[in-house]
Amino acid sequence: MDKQKLRKVIDREIEKTTENIVEYKELTKPEAPDNAIGRVSRMDAINNRSVLEAALRKAEQRLKGLNYVKEHLDEENFGKCAGCGQAIPIKRIFIRPESRYCVKCAQ
Repeated sequence: MDKQKLRKVIDREIEKTTENIVEYKELTKPEAPDNAIGRVSRMDAINNRSVLEAALRKAEQRLKGLNYVKEHLDEENFGKCAGCGQAIPIKRIFIRPESRYCVKCAQ
């Protein structure tokens, strides 16, 4: 496994996820009550904010997983499933570096 290449992928994903978190936080700021946008538009804004808040939580969770993987990249058991102990396919690691489970155990 090329850990240097994987480290670059993880760093890029951390940067991208951090940017997403900043954007989601900006988009989920509450709408001021004195802002005259109308009742229907306000309901749309509330609905959109709840979707964005869910995306924000997911991005924060992903960032936490990416940072965990980055810290443990050099450990002996890196790349092994936390569930069954088998090797996680390298393609899965490059696609979802924060995943600590093989496809079978992740389901």
